[in-house]
Amino acid sequence: MLRLNIGFDAKRAYQNKTGLGNYSRSLIHSLATNYPEHQYFLYAPKITGLFAAGTYPNIHPVLPEKGLHKLFRSAWRSRFVTGDLAKHNIDIYHGLSHEIPFGIHRTGVKSLVTMHDLIFERYPEQYNPIDVYTYRKKAKYACDKADRIIAISIQTKEDIVYYYKTPPEKISVAYQSCDPAFEIEHPREHIKAMLEKYRLPQEYFLYVGSIIERKNLLGILKAMTMLNGASLPLVVLGDGSGYKTRVKAYVKEQGLEQKVFFLNEMASFAYHDLPALYQGAAALIYPSLFEGFGIPILEALWSKTPVITSQGSCFHETGGEAALYIDPLRPESIAHAMERVMEDTNLVKGMILKGLDHAQQFTAAKTAEVVMEIYKNELRTGHR
Repeated sequence: MLRLNIGFDAKRAYQNKTGLGNYSRSLIHSLATNYPEHQYFLYAPKITGLFAAGTYPNIHPVLPEKGLHKLFRSAWRSRFVTGDLAKHNIDIYHGLSHEIPFGIHRTGVKSLVTMHDLIFERYPEQYNPIDVYTYRKKAKYACDKADRIIAISIQTKEDIVYYYKTPPEKISVAYQSCDPAFEIEHPREHIKAMLEKYRLPQEYFLYVGSIIERKNLLGILKAMTMLNGASLPLVVLGDGSGYKTRVKAYVKEQGLEQKVFFLNEMASFAYHDLPALYQGAAALIYPSLFEGFGIPILEALWSKTPVITSQGSCFHETGGEAALYIDPLRPESIAHAMERVMEDTNLVKGMILKGLDHAQQFTAAKTAEVVMEIYKNELRTGHR
């Protein structure tokens, strides 16, 4: 039986509580559980309680050991970790978030990189210029030097080809999964108690995501004003700065203070309540202009929650035939979809059934199976 030593850039698994961290933890857990014959080495600048590696006999956290590496942990992760790969006889190294160590292509170790999106290339004006320079340098290097690129959607694959002129045959698509907690159905009493705990309405639409211009929360608020008070309230889970100030000003200007609930400002929201928050919603409204995958869509599908989302980008990949698709730049399009969800119970039932069916493509086990096959295919081609 083939037994591999697989290394990961595990910084996000230990330090990021949201998207990139969830992707890293879910993939590592699924691989270690479904393919226990292999050994998994987690290279991390520091260890936290976010990932309990000690519960897996085949997972081995690796910290910087040399004095200089302990002092400059970031440099160790981005460059000098290559010296530790030979010590652990690593067969393949997987950068889980847009980067691989500089110089790894000279070590003889096969390398892969997961690219989640290139939004900073498409909308550079929405980022700090220094950040764009840094992200671009790391992403271009990874796409150039990695033996194989994993894109989390066809949209992301197309962007890599367009922006970095990467040969499409070098890129494999492996969809991401979401936390299995969203598959667990919560009783109505549990949802009701959760809503009371956070002082939320019993009926509501839901928005999940950062409050930034690209994600278009203002589009929902403008749609609400078009419904002449007939709209359900909107619960917003997410935070922001400059764009959020504009959003709050619009809420006040339109007299929507009693209809828009900014959950981050009301209480310290517990992540374990998120599945119940989805399940209590009339629909998730996700009118983003562009995403790499759109994980809230998948979380909603597993939660049996209807989805209203945008045309184009990756959204049809994630939402399939289950979602209602709108023009995010036309608030009347969003308003019409909201009306349909509020008024058509047969439509909602169909969306829920289609959503559960479509979500089966994005299980953690399926993601792990696809990624493991990519590892094996790369190793079959031989080392450099």
